[in-house]
This record gives sequence, C-alpha cells and structure tokens, in this order.
Amino acid sequence: MERSIQQKQEAIKRLFAAASTPEEKYQIILDLGKTQPKLSPGEKSDKTLVHGCQSVTHLKATVENDRLVFAIESEALISAGLGQLLVRVYSGETPETILSTPPTYVTELGILAGLSTGRAHGFASMYERIRFEAFKMLQQSA
Repeated sequence: MERSIQQKQEAIKRLFAAASTPEEKYQIILDLGKTQPKLSPGEKSDKTLVHGCQSVTHLKATVENDRLVFAIESEALISAGLGQLLVRVYSGETPETILSTPPTYVTELGILAGLSTGRAHGFASMYERIRFEAFKMLQQSA
C-alpha cells in the first residue's frame, strides 16, 4: 500500500523520537546520509547540481506514473542525510502535493535549529530544487 506524504513525514518524526539532544539528531542525520544511493557518473551534470550547498550535491528527478521520483547524492554525509530527509518524503509524490506540502516536520523536530547557517541554506536549496522540479513538471503538462 502506498503511503501518503503525511505518513512519510510521521515516519521521519518516529525516526527522531528517541533523540533528545542535538548530537543525537545529528547522528541520525549522518546515519541517513550513509543510506544514500550512489548516482552513476552519467546521472551527474550541471543540471543535477544543487547550487547553494556547502558540498557537491546532485539531485536527479525522474517521472514515473505522473509522480516525481528523486535521488540525491552528496559528498558530505550531513548533506546526504539532510537530502534523505527530503527525498524520503517527497519522492513518489505528485507535483501538486510537493508544492502544497512544506517540510514542516523538519522544523517541528528542531533539526534546522541545530545546523550551521551554511548547512541550513543547503537544506533550503535542496528543498527549492525539489519544488522547482515539481513546478517544471506542471508547466510541461499544461
């Protein structure tokens, strides 16, 4: 059974439920980064590069059954983990759902508050790139 975007957000919240300190949250993000799939060299290009991240980060978007599917790879584990927080929620969703559902679960968990300004900016850049891909898909189908 397909999970809704709200269910995916709740799964992320449960992942962090036992983390009571910023260090524990940081470790979970690093662990998520270790799960990132590797993109092939051919999948990485200037078009997939996410500008605004402190480390080199690529976001690949494909369309399957009128839904966007995302894959992200970053050289830094923290950026990779932050990317996984987004990809695990937004991948497999329609453009309309992506554009109407901000990542409030990340704020609720206090994750952004524990990041450096550069890392928080990188997270915002990844999210904006996901939104851009959703908007682009809507424009192409209009």
